Amino acid sequence: MKVLVIGSGAREHALCRSLSLDPDVTSLHCAPGNAGIAEVAVPHAVDPLDGEAVAGLAAELRADLVVVGPEAPLVAGVADAVRERGIAVFGPSAEAARLEGSKAFAKEIMAAAGVPTARSYVCTTPEEVEEALDAFGPPYVVKDDGLAAGKGVVVTSDLGAARAHALSCGIAEGNGRVVIEEFLDGPEVSLFAVTDGECVVPLRPAQDFKRAHDGDEGPNTGGMGAYSPLPWADPGLADEVLATVLQPTVDEMRRRGTPFSGLLYAGLALTSRGVRVVEFNARFGDPETQVVLARLKTPLSGLLYAAATGRLAEFPPLRWSDDAAVTVVVASEGYPAAPRTGDPIEGLEEVAEKDAPTAYVLHAGTRRDEEGRVLSAGGRVLSVTATGADLAEARERAYQAVSRIRLAGSHHRSDIAARAAEVTGGAGEAGGTGEDA
Repeated sequence: MKVLVIGSGAREHALCRSLSLDPDVTSLHCAPGNAGIAEVAVPHAVDPLDGEAVAGLAAELRADLVVVGPEAPLVAGVADAVRERGIAVFGPSAEAARLEGSKAFAKEIMAAAGVPTARSYVCTTPEEVEEALDAFGPPYVVKDDGLAAGKGVVVTSDLGAARAHALSCGIAEGNGRVVIEEFLDGPEVSLFAVTDGECVVPLRPAQDFKRAHDGDEGPNTGGMGAYSPLPWADPGLADEVLATVLQPTVDEMRRRGTPFSGLLYAGLALTSRGVRVVEFNARFGDPETQVVLARLKTPLSGLLYAAATGRLAEFPPLRWSDDAAVTVVVASEGYPAAPRTGDPIEGLEEVAEKDAPTAYVLHAGTRRDEEGRVLSAGGRVLSVTATGADLAEARERAYQAVSRIRLAGSHHRSDIAARAAEVTGGAGEAGGTGEDA
């Protein structure tokens, strides 16, 4: 099978790594890729937002399957352009990707499907913003309606900060809208599901860490680390979410004539009143993909191809490793506000020599210069991923590998999976409302 992956982050590197280990994949390509992805897939300098260019490349390569990684190309209709060429693509249509592209639309779908979620108001005027903030009270949860690269959510007890974020979304100018909703208590869980528009197959749950600094301090980010499994979660969680969230949502999308095919990502809060959906995403999450795929034993290409061709019901049950997985994100100086780029990254060869195969580095924001050096090229630069017999071992291996990496001014959280590794059956680590990127 010839596979083309669209994207350039650590999520796409994780996808490419799994596909490169798949015996059914005979040729692997990525557009545009990054310095790490280029080691396992052939890179192509194609704009991932240009549907015609992506479809043209897929046709030129005679790809059997195109996998669209990030949300922006999906919302821009890249999957539609590829499908029009008669090529199988894993990723929803632009219309279906509105589940992520518009939080107001997602709330509408959840209401129609009876999916449990936070009470919310969609606001389009400053007066509506004031009424909604007053109705819910602190802590305030204010969300950009559209895509915001993981930084479109403000959770604060500061009324002024909540109001300022709401008005910054175009409300003050009369050309925007924002979603204000009740705060959901309890730990958050990310649950991915592969679907062909009818059949829905959930993957294993993971938990990520949205805040920039230890102890869930600092600004929201796209995610600073993740782990799986969740020893403190109900073993029946995936089945419950499949029945109450995932399948009803897929059924409602199909009923409307806009079937959702691809990866449906439910961001969940396990509240005192039960499971609630924080948000939907229309693609694999980053950094949760890194740990979920590290545990998946079923070859990835067959699963994605079955979803892309409407034959998921025929696919055999997924096989999973009993190992745990932990990912720690190494971010550049200034991330998330003003990340510095262009710094050399050292220690990657040392990790490959001393820590593989139980620990490895997935590239996110990287590139090579004319001399062949790997340089930082984004905010989240690397995802250091490790597996082990349990979370404690996986965590130890991940941080050992992180210690070998040298990037001037970089920072990472030191507490990824710490509580879960120490207290099996304890509470989840990250509470409140966040947003992935």
